[in-house]
This record gives sequence, structure tokens and C-alpha cells, in this order.
Amino acid sequence: MYSSYFNSARQLCIMENGNSPGVTRVVKAEEKHVQLLAEIGKRTFLESHGHSASRQDIDTYVANQYSEDSIRKKMADPKNLFSILFYNDEPAGFSNIIPDASLPAIEQKNITELDKLYLLQSFHGLQLGNAFIQYNIEISKTRHQSGMWLYVWKENAKAITFYKKHGFGITGSHDFKISETKSNPNHLMWLKY
Repeated sequence: MYSSYFNSARQLCIMENGNSPGVTRVVKAEEKHVQLLAEIGKRTFLESHGHSASRQDIDTYVANQYSEDSIRKKMADPKNLFSILFYNDEPAGFSNIIPDASLPAIEQKNITELDKLYLLQSFHGLQLGNAFIQYNIEISKTRHQSGMWLYVWKENAKAITFYKKHGFGITGSHDFKISETKSNPNHLMWLKY
């Protein structure tokens, strides 16, 4: 099923980016991309959250969550829909959405979780995030979803502003567990289509 709706939205992701001279494209992540996803995941998590806990807690979290084995397991689960963003043929980020990911705090049915939307810091300012979030929303809509939700760290003002710009609102909170002794307070954000 992933390949059929991926192909239907593919035309959305090969585009000229209005604010930069490069070409942006998105591809479905495959087994051959496991190492790339692990590397991007580690780098982007450290760039955005590296200062949110002790070095030991962060290192342990990154080693567990962004190992190749961990990424491979998540990719093997058909509910996870991973995509990779390229800019001028350079990997710039990746996303993972999970359609039909209900959440007790949201009454709507048929909703998608935006599990990851990672963009490497060196690609910030090129408006790539705008195209990438729209791409993921369109993929969700092709699955007949009624909205999208996500968690974002309360201290990540740039990300909160970004999601608000795309119509998400803060509707709750969540403790994001970094380690057995450290959790980061997160906002629950929701976008109804």
C-alpha cells in the first residue's frame, strides 16, 4: 500500500524551490537507506536536543534510537512510512509518519502521527521544511486521514513556530523520555484537515 500512495504523491516532491536555486525531491526510504537515516537521525537530534539532558543520557538515547538496528526495525514495521528529503542530490533530512495512530487526547478518528520531521541544520533557511511538511500532510490525506498530530519539545521555539505556521495548534502536553531519570516536557500539537 505504501508504494501506491507514495507514487500518487510523488509529483508533489520533485519541485523547484522558490527561495533557492536547487531541486528538492523526496524518495521513499528503503533498506539501503538505513545507515543514512541513522546518521541523519543522530545529527539532527544532537543539533536540536543535544543540550536538553546530560551528555551520558543524550549519548545513550542516540545510541539506542538511532542505531542501524533500531532504524531497520522501525522500517520493517509497515505502519511506519519513512521518506528522505534530498536537495541538489544531497540528503537533507527524513520524515516518518504513522497513519491511523489514534491518541486518547484527540477525539478525531483516522489521524496520522508525525513521528519525525528532521532537517539537517546546514539546510535550514532554504524553505525545505515547508515543502517537506506539506508533502507529509498530502501523503496523510491520501490515506483518508482527518488530521495530523505530533510532539515537540517545549524549548524548541523554532519548531513550535514552524508547526504553528502550518496550522498546528497546541492541544496538550507529554513527557518525552530521554532516560530512566530524564524526561523533556513536550507540547502535543494537532492539525485538523
